[in-house]
Amino acid sequence: MPIYTFLDTYDLSGKTIAPFITHGGSGLSQTPENIQREEPNATVTDGLAVSGSRADSSQESVFRVAK
Repeated sequence: MPIYTFLDTYDLSGKTIAPFITHGGSGLSQTPENIQREEPNATVTDGLAVSGSRADSSQESVFRVAK
């Protein structure tokens, strides 16, 4: 999985990580918890999961979470 290769390569200590994904029904699937386990010295937010069928109309959700 590319995200875990990235996390193995870079030290994100002291950074805030905000996971966001599109999905076909699985949601975040423990992704924030898995990232926190890989990067224990980073802050991991709850994240944003957007259904792939709603991705075209997700701009408002993205902006709301980004604030």
